[in-house]
Amino acid sequence: MNTLIILNDPPYGTERSYNGLRLALALKKREGVNSVTVFLIGDAVLCANTGQKTPDGAYNIERMVKGVATGDGQVMVCGTCLDARGLSDEGLVKGARRSTMSELAEASAAADKVMVF
Repeated sequence: MNTLIILNDPPYGTERSYNGLRLALALKKREGVNSVTVFLIGDAVLCANTGQKTPDGAYNIERMVKGVATGDGQVMVCGTCLDARGLSDEGLVKGARRSTMSELAEASAAADKVMVF
């Protein structure tokens, strides 16, 4: 099964991106799941920023994004949204990559399940 998870919210302030990444990480551990793709769009592109510093005991979205991007998981980041926020590709966590709306459409068509947070 191929799963696509689309995140819209910023990494902190709401828990939607956190919960979407929790689900992505849990799906990667399940048998029968071939691939998990996370697409970050809108303010969610900030989830892929490097150098996030969180208080001890708090969740760290950067680490979660890295976890999804390992193995057969992938993290795609909307290039238009990066540009609109003045963010560069060099500031993305390892494994996350700039992407396009065309790639999102392709991933949506190829996915068995699409979930939006």
